[in-house]
Amino acid sequence: MRQCASLVVLTLLLAAAPSARACGACGCTLHSDWALQGFAVKPGWRLDLRYDYFNQDQLRMGTKSVDRSSFELPNELEIQEKTLNRNLTATLDYSPNADWGIALVIPVFNRYHATVAEGDTEPTFSQGNGLGDVRLLGRYQGFSDSHNVGIQFGVKLATGGTRQTFNVGGQAGEALDRGLQLGSGTTDLLLGFYGFGELAPEWGVFGQVLFQKPLAEKDGFKPGDGVNANVGVRYTGHAGFTPHLQLNLRAEGREAGANADVDNSGATLVYLSPGMTFNISPRFQVYAFAQLPVTQRVTGLQIEPRWSASVGMHWTF
Repeated sequence: MRQCASLVVLTLLLAAAPSARACGACGCTLHSDWALQGFAVKPGWRLDLRYDYFNQDQLRMGTKSVDRSSFELPNELEIQEKTLNRNLTATLDYSPNADWGIALVIPVFNRYHATVAEGDTEPTFSQGNGLGDVRLLGRYQGFSDSHNVGIQFGVKLATGGTRQTFNVGGQAGEALDRGLQLGSGTTDLLLGFYGFGELAPEWGVFGQVLFQKPLAEKDGFKPGDGVNANVGVRYTGHAGFTPHLQLNLRAEGREAGANADVDNSGATLVYLSPGMTFNISPRFQVYAFAQLPVTQRVTGLQIEPRWSASVGMHWTF
């Protein structure tokens, strides 16, 4: 109980941390790693497929929404209209024993973006499809016989494209903002901590924090340092389904480099995520979550979603 309470407090403290950065392409912070939500970790293979939908169409400055009609065109600022994200993430996980595990996370993005560039009066459009930045994450949870506390460590690889251009409009042929490319172009180190347990009979709890540190600038661009933090509870009193409730935090520092949008990069985003897992069989589950903003604090002028949704399937082999 003391370990669980500490995890909850740590995540809530992070949610109140100073403003950081979240680029226009930032994805869902939802945590769908079943092993860390209190399910038994056994040797073997697991596969998770998740689809995320979020439409970033709310223009924001600081903690408030902004009316686009308040900006005259042409303008010295870029006035973004929307970024529609339809993403698929595959996670292949293997545990040789109860102490160790490794996960390969492969994202595929489908992203539509519309914006009015500085000095323009009409929008410019782009459509991006393809592989994002792959992550390789190891974990160790052999600190106790219960195996309910562990560490994560790994790397984000520069597998996503960074050469996408606008397709239609006055900026057609010009390079898309680096923060909206399929990949960051950088190799990042990953380090995290997690734990899970029981608050009471039939009530489980988990907490997780994952830090991300880009190693170097690439082509005049370096993403900011990032933090993902998640805390959640679940009720296991029903055999056929499991209700969940999560609090998700995504925070990043500002971009850096000649090709960075320093003035309009920086945010702390917190979401409340209710969801449900349906136990189709002992080895196969499906799940669905909605994400609702609790607070969205951005630096400069950025667009964020009003809500998002995720559905997925999980196999244990």
